[in-house]
Amino acid sequence: MSDRAGGPRVAVVVGNPRSGSRTRAAGVHVARELAGEPDLVVDLADLGTTLLDWSAPEVTALVEQVGAADLVVVASPTYKATYTGLLKLFLDRFAGDTGLRGVAVPLMLGGSPAHALAGELHLRPLLAELGALLPTRALYVLDRDHDDPAAYDAWLATARPAVRALLDRETTGAP
Repeated sequence: MSDRAGGPRVAVVVGNPRSGSRTRAAGVHVARELAGEPDLVVDLADLGTTLLDWSAPEVTALVEQVGAADLVVVASPTYKATYTGLLKLFLDRFAGDTGLRGVAVPLMLGGSPAHALAGELHLRPLLAELGALLPTRALYVLDRDHDDPAAYDAWLATARPAVRALLDRETTGAP
């Protein structure tokens, strides 16, 4: 992962079982809006069965890169009112309380407003358990609105200042 002239290292982890999904597009959009172009996008669907091999060096390297990122957008579709098992497989590789050392943003897409709290109730606590800093509430976007920038505007208006303040502190070492 590159370090953009002292800027934040940004990663997006996509837990959709379909490669190149709406979830990926949404995750990349959020990362760009918060900190610029992501340095790393991990589309877990592309890893296939390698994700099940705990000795796979490419997965271990991805875990290290994501863990070292200053900002990680963790994006998943809503399956059975929570994040996907594919995402859980990947996140299980991170050490508890120290696996994610930067800011994390939980993002979930879903087909119905009925699951709008899934990210807040399930994904956000998992990221906190892994050591991430979580300055915002989880973002939930309806599938049908994933490509509409307006669907993100209200959340970004409140999240952007909090995320940027933490990123500035993390990348400059200021207290």
